[in-house]
Amino acid sequence: MEQFKTTILLIDDHPMLRNGVKQLINSIDHFQVVGETGQGSESLALAQELEPDIILLDININGTNGLDVLRQLRAHNVSSRIIMFTVSDDKEDIITALKSGADGYLLKDMEPEDLLNSLQDVVEGKLMMDGAVSNIILGYMRGEELATNQAHDIQLLTPREHEIFNLLVQGLSNKLIAKELKIVESTVKVHIKSIFKKLNFKSRMEMTVWFLQNNKE
Repeated sequence: MEQFKTTILLIDDHPMLRNGVKQLINSIDHFQVVGETGQGSESLALAQELEPDIILLDININGTNGLDVLRQLRAHNVSSRIIMFTVSDDKEDIITALKSGADGYLLKDMEPEDLLNSLQDVVEGKLMMDGAVSNIILGYMRGEELATNQAHDIQLLTPREHEIFNLLVQGLSNKLIAKELKIVESTVKVHIKSIFKKLNFKSRMEMTVWFLQNNKE
């Protein structure tokens, strides 16, 4: 049976930590680190070249702030799931990251097996909740912290984009969407970028939360 590999890009300016995380991730058959950098200035080019499923991004990076890198990635329609991986448990950093398009927020003091479990949660489309920041993220999900007045008109989507939107909010990865619709993954990524732009979403988390809030039984 064919097994899809989840591809991951590491952006962190600590070589030893980066190497350790890479070895840990690559020890799991269905995960693969396809790139790494310690320079914020290289992040956009690598993300666009590699188109990883997941980006692990530190807040403190040589020469720039990881939150600025996050904003740059989203401004250029990078559709990867971006997870902040940092030592900062500052509430303002967490909220700013989520408002800027992060799909999750993990602290570096977590156990190795918890990191792997969290990455698996991302693959399965679950909203990322590190135990130490879960209350803040729950506030985000309820719209108490990060309410937005932006319009999200799904009528702007084409029929194909509607199909992909419905699969995205169910938590399917790009690879699984491609398999479900019998199209290539690169086509899925093009449609996702268009969906984000038309609906004014910065991340899958933001889109899924909005969908759940507006489709309550």
